[in-house]
Amino acid sequence: MNFAELIPTLHELPRSDKFRAMQFLTTELAQEEGAGLVPGTEYPIWSPHDATDAAATLSQYLREQTGGK
Repeated sequence: MNFAELIPTLHELPRSDKFRAMQFLTTELAQEEGAGLVPGTEYPIWSPHDATDAAATLSQYLREQTGGK
């Protein structure tokens, strides 16, 4: 089956299955390109949520750069 034949079938899929298809294709492409990610593995990411020290440091820096205004 080629891509042109696949399009009508994709249009008929429910929204949740469309997302699953995108996830599958993204994972396949990442594996082919050797992105180094293992399917099903959770990878931590940094978030500024609850990063009060970072906020205080940034505030201090901005005060210094604006002359304390």
